[in-house]
Formats: sequence, C-alpha cells, structure tokens
Amino acid sequence: MTTPALDGATVEVVRSYLLAAADEMRTTLIRTAFNPVIYEVLDFGISIYDADTELIAEAPGLTFFLGANDYSLRKGVEYVGRENLHAGDVVLLNYPYWNAAHAYDATLFAPVFLPEGGELIGYVCVRAHWMDLGAKDPGYVLDSTDVHQEGLLFPGTKVWSRGEPVHDIHELIRFNSRLPDLVIGDLHAQVSSLRTGERRFAEIVQKFGLDTVTAAIAAVRAQSEQRTRDALLALPQGSWTAEDLLDDDGLSDDPIPMRVTVTNRDGHLTIDFAGSSPAVRGPVNMPFGATIALGKVVLKNLTARDEPSSEGTTVPLTVLAEPGTLFHAVYPAPTFTLWTGIVALELIYKALAQGMPDRLAASSGGDVPGFMMVGHHPDTGEYYAISNNDPVGWGASPDHDGLDATIHLSESTVRSTPLEVLEARSGMRFERMEIRTDSSGAGRFRGGSGIVRDIRFVAEGELLSVIKKTKTRPWALDGGHEPDPNQVIVFPGTEREARVSTKRTPVVPGDLIRIESAGGAGHGDPRDRDPEAVRRDVAEGYVSEAVARDVYGVEP
Repeated sequence: MTTPALDGATVEVVRSYLLAAADEMRTTLIRTAFNPVIYEVLDFGISIYDADTELIAEAPGLTFFLGANDYSLRKGVEYVGRENLHAGDVVLLNYPYWNAAHAYDATLFAPVFLPEGGELIGYVCVRAHWMDLGAKDPGYVLDSTDVHQEGLLFPGTKVWSRGEPVHDIHELIRFNSRLPDLVIGDLHAQVSSLRTGERRFAEIVQKFGLDTVTAAIAAVRAQSEQRTRDALLALPQGSWTAEDLLDDDGLSDDPIPMRVTVTNRDGHLTIDFAGSSPAVRGPVNMPFGATIALGKVVLKNLTARDEPSSEGTTVPLTVLAEPGTLFHAVYPAPTFTLWTGIVALELIYKALAQGMPDRLAASSGGDVPGFMMVGHHPDTGEYYAISNNDPVGWGASPDHDGLDATIHLSESTVRSTPLEVLEARSGMRFERMEIRTDSSGAGRFRGGSGIVRDIRFVAEGELLSVIKKTKTRPWALDGGHEPDPNQVIVFPGTEREARVSTKRTPVVPGDLIRIESAGGAGHGDPRDRDPEAVRRDVAEGYVSEAVARDVYGVEP
C-alpha cells in the first residue's frame, strides 16, 4: 500500500469524523439505556479502534472505563481469535482480570468490516455498569472472598453472531439476574450504540478511502505521542514516592498499605506500585488493566488534558505492579469493590506533588462516598437496585480554591444521580442535602467544601455504603490543613448510632442515615489567606466564625 500524502486539514477532518462517530455512539447509549446509572450518571466508556486494536477515538465518559477499554478489547480479541470474528458479531467480556474492572462493568465490542469485500477495519467498544448479574448479594458485593461470588463471568462470549442474537446466552443472562428487564435492556442499548459506531466508521472509510483514513490515524498517533513526550520533558524530572492507607478489605478492620513511586525521565512516565500490600482476602484488589487505566488518567492530565486521546497519547507510559499484589489481582482474587483505584489516583498525585508542587492541587476528598439501596419498591412491590456517588470538595491549588461539592476528579464527566430519580425508584426520601460548613481544609487557598445528605427511609431494604478512606485524612500541601475524612453515620441521634464505611445496613421505614462527604485539602498557610476571602466564606456559610478567628486569624 502506498501511503497518500496528507495535508493537516485532511488529518483533522478525518479525526473529527471519528470523534463525531464516537459521540454519536454516546448519544445512542444515553437515549436507549434502561438504567439511570447509564443515562443519568453517565457511568460508561466508549472507544473506537483500528484493525490492530489501537485507540483512534473515544467519547466523553468515565475516565477509568476509557483507559480500561484498551486492555479489555485486546484480551477479548485474543481470547475469541480475530479469525473467528465476523460481521454482525458482538462479544461480551466481564472477566475481571481481562476486563480491567469488576464483574458488573460489562464490556461489549464488535468488529467493523467494510461492506464491500468484508475487510476488517477496526472495532467499536462500549463499557457500562450493569445493576445485577447473579452475584451472591444484590447490589455491590462488599465482602466476597473469591471472584465466583461476584457474578456470572463471561471471558469473551458472543451475544450476537453474524447479526443474530444468541438466544441461549441472552436467556442465561436473564435467568441469572435479579433485575432481568433492566440488564437485558442495557445489553440492547449497548448493542445499539455499537451498531451506530459500526455504520459511522464504515461510512468514514468509504468517504475518504481506507488508505487516507489509515494514514490520518497514523499521523494523529505520531502527533499525540510527540506532544505527550514534549510535555513530559517540560515537567520536572525525577522520581518521587508516596504512601497511603486504604481503610480495610471489607472483611477485617486492618488498614491496607499502598505505595507508589512515580518517575518522570527522558519523555517517559513510569508508575510503580512496588511496596504495596499483597492481594487481600476481601474484594478491594485491582485487576492490572484497571491499574494501568489509573496511569493513563494521570498521564493525560499532566500532558494533554485538552486533546482527544489516541494510541499515541499513552505510549510514553509504563505501569508496574507484581502479579498477586493489591494492584495486580490474579485469579481467584475478589475485585468487586474497586474504590482502591480512587484512593490510589490521589496517591499518584501525592507522589508527583513532591516534585511539582506548583502544578498540582492537594487531595480532593480522598475518595468517593458511594451508596446504593436495594429492596422492593413501596408502590409497585418490584425489586430494585439504585446507586449514587456523592460529590466531595476538590483540593486547593497553588493559585485558587478547590471546587465545592463536585464529583471526584477520578470520575470525569460522571454525575450524581438526581434526587428525583432516587426517590421515584427507591424507598428513600431526602430530608437534607447541603454544603457542610467547615468541611474544607484551611489554607492560603482553601479546599472545596463537602456535603451532608440525610436519607430517610419509607420502605424496608438495605443501604450499601461504599467508602474506603474514612480513617485517614486527605493530604494537604505547603502548610495547608487536612479536612475531616468522609463519614457515614447510621441512625444518628439514637442508641444505634454508629460510624461506618463500607457496609450493608438493613433499614426500615423511619430510619435515618447521614452521609458527610469530605472537603478538599488546603494549600498554603491559612494565616496567609486574603482576609476578605475569609469574610466572604463566613458570609456564604462555607466557614464558621470560630474557624475564621482561630484558624485564619480573621475577625469576621
């Protein structure tokens, strides 16, 4: 094949067409999904690949999912065999060690062939969270001890073959879910998204020609790699180490040590988790593909946060973790409660902040206060499971305050579930959701504020709280203060009151549970903060008069 000479305009037009195809896949998924975690929360990742399984386009989505799609697609193609893929096929993969996620994050991919001649030109991929797939417990699995307790596993199984649904596999999914209509509906929504991507990808190749599209993809890949390397070279060079603790593994109260060393040298970033805990008994172990995705998020943020990703974006990255450790789970280690990755993302930044403190913010809330309610709907009697991730305060930067009450930085475009949706679909009612005064870490620039949410229950069920950093505080920078960590308070004001982190709590009508999300950590000495900024914070309810006087030294 003779590579055509391309001008920059053609390269950008082809790139834009591919990005538009991914975005149309996104729109299709949102408009056809059954599950609010997909169409409201946007808990999904959508990617397009060339025939060599190299990333060429993606749509906005959960950053961890996007980074993991690359790993899982390659594992899936390897398992099925490229020669066994045909036009119209759709493959389902949720085996955690290959899928780079827990068993309920279902990855579907399809090969894309040209209508004329049937040449394979690439793949389209959609990952989204399913609400139930036959795990030992409904909702999140918080105390599993091996992967077979975490749901039905598909290592790379055709759910459509040559354009026709594989009836037996669909029925296997249906009869192994407590929420069959929801799961089958989302399966079809993901396939609709894939079909949209197949059509658009083929149309792009037909419009411009395969040689031109291939050359444009190669040009974008080379540009992305060079820009990433140049950006790394412009950053401070060196190697930095940081440590932190995960609360527990869901089975004991023992904290779990995490350690990372980050090296930026000669246009290459290496992230090494040596020194972290061996794999633990409970479900907080990370599949290695998910650990690699952490590194991709950090690399992108450091070097090319405003550019679309391609395969070249992550070439200058190496992520290391020994098999059998916390960050490289191997069969049959349980992996369901992947909040480990959220805490670990902050840990990577904690290491980098030692070498580039003028470029990075302090810790943002530590992790994500997640919760789910499962039970029978008080009006319909139907079984349900619905989830939410609460906002936290973002860490302060060297030159500005952190954002207040914002979804954790690890979750990109993901949103909280609207109160109206949670109430309509569950046995929960919300009596309060507001900014929490004095929840931010003080500093010359203060961290963002967290929230307090009061949940009153109108039906029996279980509330599942998922938080993995409640015992240690988010870290601050340059003399800033560390905020209080996330907390879940069950049955406040009663003799049953207790503080919990990751737990299944049975509830009955009238019970109350309170969630207090952490603020962001501070940056710089609080005594150096602009007094007028402190007075404004007091007037607006972010900071109390006592903290203004005692911590900031300002009379309100």
